[in-house]
Amino acid sequence: MEFFRFRRDIPFMSWGKYTTTISLLTFIIAVFFLATKGLNLGVDFTGGTVMEVGYSQAADLNKARNTLAGIGMPDASIQHFGNSSDVLIRLPTKPEISSAQLSEVVMKALRQEDNTVEMRRVEFVGPQVGEELVENGALALLIVSLGIIAYLAMRFEWKFGVAAIIANLHDVIIILGFFAFFQWEFSLTVLAAVLAILGYSVNESVVVFDRIRENFRKMRKASVEQVIDNAITRTMSRTIITHGCTQMAVCSMLFFGGEALHYFALALTIGICFGIYSAVLVASPIVMLLGVTREDLVKIEKKETKEEAVP
Repeated sequence: MEFFRFRRDIPFMSWGKYTTTISLLTFIIAVFFLATKGLNLGVDFTGGTVMEVGYSQAADLNKARNTLAGIGMPDASIQHFGNSSDVLIRLPTKPEISSAQLSEVVMKALRQEDNTVEMRRVEFVGPQVGEELVENGALALLIVSLGIIAYLAMRFEWKFGVAAIIANLHDVIIILGFFAFFQWEFSLTVLAAVLAILGYSVNESVVVFDRIRENFRKMRKASVEQVIDNAITRTMSRTIITHGCTQMAVCSMLFFGGEALHYFALALTIGICFGIYSAVLVASPIVMLLGVTREDLVKIEKKETKEEAVP
């Protein structure tokens, strides 16, 4: 199904030097902000107090946030837990007060606004747990990246694997750069979004790479640049439809999902936008720069032809 048709191939590869230069600059800027500002790690990573409270009716989260901000806790994370009457509160560590005292202060403030609120449970997340989560998160990113390289190297050729992982890591660093620059809270849900973007972006790269391989078999007299331009142009309709539908679903979470899904959907939105860009204007130019040729992908067919020619 095609809603968008292009009569002529779009010369994407003629812009390759410019797009890769822009990508390199944005990558460097993102790394700069990560190095200077760092990520604003949430309670899941830094440690703190986690409280679950219950209301007799649907809880007003904005009212609860304003209440905690009024007692000097504007950085508290408040979201629904289970149903609309149960609320999960995450509070960062405060050296001058213990976890038990902190929970008592919070409950006292909440009861002044609504005396029906009840404490369900309170837990302290130590910084050691946060360090383990950071290490495990970095390990997860590494394993996913190595898996992507291995998969593409086996399915296509090693040059495609290298190009795809550079493009995908470009997307990840850009997302982290946004979170570092704006100091948005980086939590476990955001980490899940980053891992999801890795798989999502590689899917787009695989679609383009698959069409490149097919074109090498069909367009015998075309140059490598023409083959890649044709492959990207022929997949543009699919790209627009797929990413457009995905982005509509993500935007619904971003605007209507509430505080709990806001940064998760924001990370996905950034990742989807840059994922399209990197698959078309980063991965493909890198494949061409690495010197991919028709023989890299159709050499098996040549061998089979020679064997059939032997009497």
